[in-house]
Order: sequence, then C-alpha cells, then structure tokens
Amino acid sequence: MIGAAGILLAACAVGPDYHSPAPPAGDRVTPQPLPARTVATPGMAGDAGAAQRFVAAEAIPGDWWSLFRSAPLDALIRDALANSPNLDAARAALRQARENYRATAGGKLLPGVDGQLGAQRSRVSGLSFGVPGASEEFTLYNASVNVSYTLDLFGGTRRELEGLRARIDYQQYQWQAAYLALTANLVTAAVREASLRAQIDATLQIAADQQQQLDLLERQFALGGVNQAAVLAQRTTLAQTRATLPPLRQALEQTRHQLAVLAGRPPSDDTLPRFALADFSLPRDLPASLPSELVRQRPDILAADALLHQASANVGVATAALYPKLTLTGSYGAEALTPAGLFRSANTVWSLGAGVLQPLFHGGQLSAQRRAAQAAFEQADAQYRQTVLLAFQNVADTLRALDNDAHALAAQADAAAAAQASLELSRQQYRLGAVSYLTLLDAQRQYQQTVLSLVQAQAARYADTAALYQAVGGGWWNARQDPDVRPPATVPAPEAAPEVAPEAAQLATPRATAAGSAPATAAAISARSAGPAVETRQ
Repeated sequence: MIGAAGILLAACAVGPDYHSPAPPAGDRVTPQPLPARTVATPGMAGDAGAAQRFVAAEAIPGDWWSLFRSAPLDALIRDALANSPNLDAARAALRQARENYRATAGGKLLPGVDGQLGAQRSRVSGLSFGVPGASEEFTLYNASVNVSYTLDLFGGTRRELEGLRARIDYQQYQWQAAYLALTANLVTAAVREASLRAQIDATLQIAADQQQQLDLLERQFALGGVNQAAVLAQRTTLAQTRATLPPLRQALEQTRHQLAVLAGRPPSDDTLPRFALADFSLPRDLPASLPSELVRQRPDILAADALLHQASANVGVATAALYPKLTLTGSYGAEALTPAGLFRSANTVWSLGAGVLQPLFHGGQLSAQRRAAQAAFEQADAQYRQTVLLAFQNVADTLRALDNDAHALAAQADAAAAAQASLELSRQQYRLGAVSYLTLLDAQRQYQQTVLSLVQAQAARYADTAALYQAVGGGWWNARQDPDVRPPATVPAPEAAPEVAPEAAQLATPRATAAGSAPATAAAISARSAGPAVETRQ
C-alpha cells in the first residue's frame, strides 16, 4: 500500500524534460558543392594518383583503416587496441560511472534496511525519579531491524539518476573518441613514416647523382676543363643536400617512437613494422556525410550531448530540493535485561513514523543552487553548439583538403616531370658549353625540390583520407564493441550516424606532411543547433 502510494506521488518530476538539440539544417558542410570525384594523376607509383569519389550514402566500416589494404597496419592497430593505456583508462572511467549509478539507484530508490544488535551497561540515579540516595545498575540488550524510505515525491532522485545515466553515456562516447583517435593517429603516423622514408630515399638518390657530377667536375678540373669555382659550387650543393638528411632521419625516429607508444610499447621496441607508401592502397569511395548524420556519428558531439543531458538533470535535482521531503521509518525488535529475554514476546518493541521536511529559510542557498544549475545548463548548451560548429569545420576542411590534394599531386607530378627534363637538358647543354654551370646548379635544385614535394603530395592524399574517416566518426557504430563497452540504445542503424559533446576528446589529428607533421586546419560553418527547451512540469 505504501509502495503504491509512493509510486503515485512520484509520478511528477520537477525540472526540465531533456530533448537532444535538433540537427542543423542543410545537405552539405561546405559552402560550395563537392565535385563528384577528385582529379586523377596517371603514372604515380601504386595508386596514389587514383581518383576518389565523394559518396553521400557511403557506409563506413568499423575497421575503416582496413580500406588502406595494409596487412602490417592492420596487425599494428589490433595490437594497439589490445594494449593502449588510454583505452584502458577510458574503460575504467566507464565502469566507474556505471557503478556510481548502481550505488545511487540501490541506495535511494529502495528502502534502507539495517539490522542492529547491541548491549549497554548503565547506572541510573534515583534523583531522576525523585528518590534521593537510590541508584540502580543494569545491562540492556537490544536487537532490532530498522527501515527507512524517503519518497521521491518531486523526482529529485530520479533526476539524479537521469544525470548519472547521462554520465555513463558521456564516458561511453569518451571511450569511442579515444578508440577513434588512437586508430586515426596510428594510420597518420604510419603514413608519415612512409613519407619520411621516401623523402630520405629520394634525397640519398639525389646526393648520389650530385656526387657523380662532382666526381666528373673534379676530373675535368684536373685536366683544366673547368675552373675551381664550378667544383666548389658542386661541393656546396652536395653538402647542402646531405645536410637535409639528419632532420629527416630525426623526424623518422620520432615517428617510430610515436608509433611504439601508440601501440602500447616502449619507444625502444624495434619490432614494429616498417611502412612505405607502396604498402597503402588509396580508398576510392569517400564518405561525405550529411550534417544531420554527423551529429549522430561523431563521438565528440555525442559526448557533448550527454553532458548537456546531465546538466539538464541537475536543474531538476536543484528544483526538487526546494520542495518537501517525506520520510517513512519503522523498526521492530526486542529489548531485555538478559540475552535470553530478547526472545520473549513481552519484550518486543516496534515503532512506525513519518516525517515531512519543508525547507523554510536557508539564506537563499537553495534558490542560488537552482540558478547555478540553470547557468551550468546554458553553458553546456553553448559548448554543445560550439562542438558542433568545430566538428563541421573539421569535416569541411578535410573534404576540401582531399580535393585540393588531388590537384596538388597533379601539379607536383607535372612540375617533377618538367624539372627532370630541364635537368637532363641542362646537363647536355653544359657538356656542350651552351650554358653556364650556374644554370645546371639551378636545375639540380629545382629537381630536388620537386621530387621531395611530389613525395609529400602523395603522402598527403593518404593522410587526409584517414583524417576524413576520423572526422565523420570512423564507423564506430558498425564496429565490434569492446567487452566493457555496450552500444548505447540511441545508436543509429548502420545506415545512420552518431552524435558528440563539449568536454569530449579532441578529434583533430596531425596529418603527414613534408618531413614531419602539420596540424590539420578547419573551415568554419554557420550551422547552429537549436538548444533544448527547458520546461518545468509538476
């Protein structure tokens, strides 16, 4: 009877009923429509020059990195997922959030029942009864079961549990964000290593060619065919080329150390696979998610949404604190002067009680706490909207980068071909005495620059492709879940997409460029998500 009454009384929960913000309108994240496909660059080693298509409804596999068709990369990522301390920390944080929810649910939704057994030795003065000089010593034994239950009349407990459930969702998406960041960082680091190795190989080949040219000039100088200035100029050019090798090798070693740490190994581990650009295949179909899909796909947006939900629930908790609290208590047991007397029915004691606590005056504390909770909700709403904007900026930047990467590779391929032809022509003309040695040196420098730039342009296509898969969420909703991470009930079907939040992990990662890495930039987008309405019902 009491339980049924409690359920009826608890049917009303004060505070806002949370609804996720509506996704931004629009059918694209860039100001101008994307081309159907990127330009192709024939003649590139492997498929680095292949054209890529932008597909709006492209399904994203959970193991998106497998699209690069690199068995060593697949093995490294599987190993990293099993050994990453970051993922272990995220799993532990998720388990902690779940246990905090269970502790609160068990302690506040159900009555508290305690057993008590005690003995007390006392001496009573007769003065307490108006009998001077009299006193009595005795031992009182007691055994009882005490029950207490606070009815959730205005939903404060349920709002608190709602906030704890939102915290579980937040930690879930934090795990997904850590998972996505780890896999994306591994791919981009592997591409960076391949780029650096190619640049080192190209520099060594250029240095070898320059050494042959220097040997030829020295023989000609010995025969009086050239002056010493030409020999010194060639020696300078060769030394400058060799001087670029230590920074490249340093960047390569740093990238290897990063790969080891990402894989959960010490930097001294030398068992990691070695990557070359030829190890990767360029995915031909690229996902171009709609704005409405992005807010359901990116873990950082979903995490921000969970934090906003938690802030909304906290408003309800603070509101319920202004209302009365009804507590029911009861006890049943026995009191006796001997242990055996506890089992006699005549010594049975019991009590039933009910109490109402209505806050009357707390110096404005409770009202201030509610206003603070409302302000925290507004802050979380603003952070959510900012997270959405930054996420869209990240996607827009990456989509445009992929299109520009294809054009850049085509231009660098033309430049490299022209520089090689110019170098060969300058060599022939120099042998015939038609041009000065300065003209040949200039052709050598141009050729060296174009060769290295061509390697970097090829690597940029792989790195930015990985960045796009990360930017659109990485297909985590299609992935086989970690044993400690359950798919949330709100996860869309494989055709749909996920969401993100403010305190969430940052998704922007560096991409491979030149001798090292450069941070990916992002383009702003004006889409704004409508904030959830806050309604107090009772």
